[in-house]
Amino acid sequence: MFRPIHLQNFYFYFTGKLCRKPFFPTGSFKKSTVFFLGDRTSSCPVMFILDEFDLFAHHKNQTLLYNLFDIAQSAQTPVAVIGLTCRLDVMELLEKRVKSRFSHRQIHLLNSFSFSQYLEMFQNQLSLPPDFPDSRFGGEWNKNIESLTGNKTVEEVLQKLFNSTKDVRSLHMLLLLTLCRINASHPQLNAGDFLEAFKLRSMDSKANLLHGLSVLELCLIIAMKHLHDIYDGEPFNFQMVHNEFQKFVQRKAHSVYNFETPIVMKAFEHLHQLELIKPMEGLSVRAQKEYRLMKLLLDNTQITEALQKYPNCPTDVKQWAVSSLS
Repeated sequence: MFRPIHLQNFYFYFTGKLCRKPFFPTGSFKKSTVFFLGDRTSSCPVMFILDEFDLFAHHKNQTLLYNLFDIAQSAQTPVAVIGLTCRLDVMELLEKRVKSRFSHRQIHLLNSFSFSQYLEMFQNQLSLPPDFPDSRFGGEWNKNIESLTGNKTVEEVLQKLFNSTKDVRSLHMLLLLTLCRINASHPQLNAGDFLEAFKLRSMDSKANLLHGLSVLELCLIIAMKHLHDIYDGEPFNFQMVHNEFQKFVQRKAHSVYNFETPIVMKAFEHLHQLELIKPMEGLSVRAQKEYRLMKLLLDNTQITEALQKYPNCPTDVKQWAVSSLS
């Protein structure tokens, strides 16, 4: 039999603070943990279930995880630790000393429900309960939701989401975006609401960032992509991008886009802050920023889409982009 631990009584372990009750000894965190659990001769097995395990990894020094794993590994106390998380990269968050004490046993649980069950969840999540205060509105609302469940457009939207991910949280996000469209003049949902919510959910965030860039920043993106095509994806630095941009200025619009180098550098750094470009890993940070190798985090499709939607994009910039992307 496992002995349960009430979280309120065990709160000090999660905060890393020693409990000040008289029967707890003052001392190190590990000594207090051992005292609380007892030893193999005086205690029964204890199971710790840590929900949202990844959040414990963000705690300073990961003290709780280290001590629990250390005790479980040392076999001085019969302890089992189970962590629950939605992050597949949680092992990368653990410190070396914690990871070395972890058994590395991982069980991946994937949703196995069918699409018909998915539709039932969809209807249940949106339906109002029988005891809803406004019974007339509740009846009309549930009747509308039932009709939407059999709607071809809504079913196609849900099928696309189901095929990409069976995560129920993704369904909840879609429903949240859909319900946000409800207002006084639009009290009931329709198929168009789900279609627009799905488009909003699947929108490319990086492509949207390009819509808010200045013309100079957009030109630098095009210069980077041009270098990417010429050198088969090799990394670039600011000096290479600036030289490519200057070639365009000299050919097309010397008087319009002739910016001073510090201004161009500022635009380059802004693209780095937006995470549209990133430094190459493993390189020395002591290199001058003009020669630090970078990588573009955009592809041809995203740049083409952004140029099509960019407000009042100069014609010569569009032509330069098309020539570099062809």
